[in-house]
Amino acid sequence: MEETKSFKVFSGTKSRYLAEKICQQLGCELGNLSITKFSDGEFEVCFEESIRGRDVFLVQSTFPNADNLMELLLMIDAAKRASARTINAVVPYFGWARQDRKSKPRVSIAAKLVADMLGVAGITRLITMDLHADQEQGFFNVPVDHLFASSVILPYIQSLNLENPVIATPDVGGSKRASKYSKFLNCPLVLCNKTRKKANEVATMDIIGDVTDADVILIDDMVDTAGTITKAADLMKQNGARSVRAFASHGIMSGPASERVEASAIEEMVFTDSIPYAGGCSKVRQLSIAPLLAQTIQFVENNESISKQYLC
Repeated sequence: MEETKSFKVFSGTKSRYLAEKICQQLGCELGNLSITKFSDGEFEVCFEESIRGRDVFLVQSTFPNADNLMELLLMIDAAKRASARTINAVVPYFGWARQDRKSKPRVSIAAKLVADMLGVAGITRLITMDLHADQEQGFFNVPVDHLFASSVILPYIQSLNLENPVIATPDVGGSKRASKYSKFLNCPLVLCNKTRKKANEVATMDIIGDVTDADVILIDDMVDTAGTITKAADLMKQNGARSVRAFASHGIMSGPASERVEASAIEEMVFTDSIPYAGGCSKVRQLSIAPLLAQTIQFVENNESISKQYLC
């Protein structure tokens, strides 16, 4: 793609690896942007080239720590003040999404707050992937292109040619997502019913369905500490599963996650590169969403429908 095109792709610090791959797919250069850090922890964002009248796509996942979100907000503000025509936030992993409602008295709804902050900063569009809850799209007052990792995960599952595939979900809350995979692959669906003592700690778990001699495919939207998904995998094995593989859109993999996956019955832990991973677990495999995001940017720029991006 020629550099005379009207759009430009820029990246925050921690998502540069992904933005570079997106630009390779688009055949363009990554935009020149500097982030200067000061000794007190503040930082300054500056576009080192003119973006007046251009459509800018700002690539930045907002995973912890909060600096990633703050970088994105400053990038948006700088683009607005530099007279960009449109400001498109490409946020493969939308952090804070699990706080999407008042689950108990006197707590914040962080997902709505972050959506408001991005809107006030000046985005004209959000491109994101596998929000924790689909209805979070309604938190935004700008168009939201909500992509799904199934576009890259399903072809990989099909390439495995498993003998007796069974789709499973580590909790009932993910049943809708798992059901779509099950219908697309035309294979049975198994659910896990869990209770929690507190956040990130599972108390009990039971299987609803039969996994005897099955090649179990666990599907989830994200893996944080990996407590739930490893417990589900071990339970599947104990109940006669022949093999267990786990797939997630976002690999947060915080705390003891890598060690838990390594020690579990999971044969392969697959997630996308929406978040960088350097945990060193031998079972982890990352699938790139750069082609998916690059195509979406192209469709948005050309005012084309993105419906063709959805497999299920």
